[in-house]
Amino acid sequence: MPKSQRHIEIMDTTLRDGEQTSGVSFSSAEKLTIAKLLLTELKVDRIEIASARVSEGEFEAVKKITKWAKSNKLLDRVEVLTFVDGDVSVEWMMKAGARVMNLLTKGSLNHLTHQLKKKPEQHFAEIAEVIKLARAKSIDCNVYLEDWSNGMRHSKEYVFQYLDFLITQPIKRVMLPDTLGILTPKESFDFISQTIQRYPKIHFDFHAHNDYDLGTANVLEALKAGAHGVHLTVNGMGERAGNAPLASAIAVINDFLPEIKTSVSEKSLYSVSKLVETFSGFRIAANRPVVGENVFTQTAGIHADGDKKNKLYFSKLMPERFDRQRRYALGKTSGKANIENNLLQLGIHLSDQDLKKVTQRIIELGDRKEIVSPADLPYIISDVLDSVAVQQKVRIEDYVLTHSKDLNPSVTLKITVEGQSVEEHAQGDGQYDAFMNALKKIYKQKKMVLPELTDYAVRIPPGGKSDALCETIITWRHNGREFKTRGLDSDQTVAAIKSTLKMLNSI
Repeated sequence: MPKSQRHIEIMDTTLRDGEQTSGVSFSSAEKLTIAKLLLTELKVDRIEIASARVSEGEFEAVKKITKWAKSNKLLDRVEVLTFVDGDVSVEWMMKAGARVMNLLTKGSLNHLTHQLKKKPEQHFAEIAEVIKLARAKSIDCNVYLEDWSNGMRHSKEYVFQYLDFLITQPIKRVMLPDTLGILTPKESFDFISQTIQRYPKIHFDFHAHNDYDLGTANVLEALKAGAHGVHLTVNGMGERAGNAPLASAIAVINDFLPEIKTSVSEKSLYSVSKLVETFSGFRIAANRPVVGENVFTQTAGIHADGDKKNKLYFSKLMPERFDRQRRYALGKTSGKANIENNLLQLGIHLSDQDLKKVTQRIIELGDRKEIVSPADLPYIISDVLDSVAVQQKVRIEDYVLTHSKDLNPSVTLKITVEGQSVEEHAQGDGQYDAFMNALKKIYKQKKMVLPELTDYAVRIPPGGKSDALCETIITWRHNGREFKTRGLDSDQTVAAIKSTLKMLNSI
């Protein structure tokens, strides 16, 4: 570690800019939960939570967050986007309890001329009036230069004229957005360098968008050029192609900029990412760096073999950094090493001859595009070897599912556990919930603990009809590890029951 590192501020703007993702709207309770996690668990320096004047719901959400932040001495780290509108935004801020405003102004002559139809001096005078009103109310001011990237490309004289004005104002930070995500990494470095060299006493933030998929690269270059802070969003949420993603940027900073440090906790990136995914309905791509489902999964057999022999396919980007685990996929490209790694996790040992048979069977399934999970391995082994390597210790003998109007769904379930038959009846919020309640009763009688169900997903083939096969994928947590089981049937509840039966025998 270098003797001297400079701290850069991380501002998360998921709750403001990220909420501009098409179709995304957080409730006030969800906003409060995310705000708490960002500041106390993920430990970002600042959060931008809303735009002033947008809606009554936004106003209520801001009041809840600022009330919590004030009671926890974090109010100075909570920011709101405001506008050059006289005292309107300032009064809104006061009523909402917010104390840091991010004033949206024009950073390019093109925007100023064609959107506001004003001269620079007129715009500057109006900005000065808003800042004066805000400071009179003890509100701190940061200033956004909207479309700054195009300003630097096409009207640099205007940008510097504007900054010459801003250094006369009582502001804390100047924020430089690549509003349309048009910058190259070289331009990001050059423009930030020129700006900081000319105004060395101003704190500059860089705000990257991802329209060319260059958001993270531009953040890297901006920091190399001396930027004092960067704006990021969880899962790269944001308008159009989104903003620079928080998880990727933090990993890049930690691994490629040893002279820089942040306060962000890497181990919390994945859990916060999953929570935001749930609240937003904005699904994370399986191959999204750091937080995607597949990014720590080796698929090719040669890679698993290399990992086993001398960690040949490991890099600094280790899953444990992010509280995740390395996995080895099962499919047509699997080799023996992939399968051995999965078997070891299940505590199963096979001879070389048997391992070859199982490997061949998994390759055949992969060729048919069937999904194979580690939880399927005992069944594949039993089928391929026609042996008792994995015994069916639990069998579902019979069940009756009942669903009637104005009555709670109910299930009568009869199962055999290690030769002993047990029957139970239970109700639930749905048929599968009733089934699980009956199962819990049985396992409680036998003084056995069921795994925790952590995720439940259902999917049918593209273009599927009402009679299509339904695949139910359930994620369970047991003894500190997660595993998935799958069930296939034309009935969703039956598919879930089949998936659960796989779980019962897997444990």
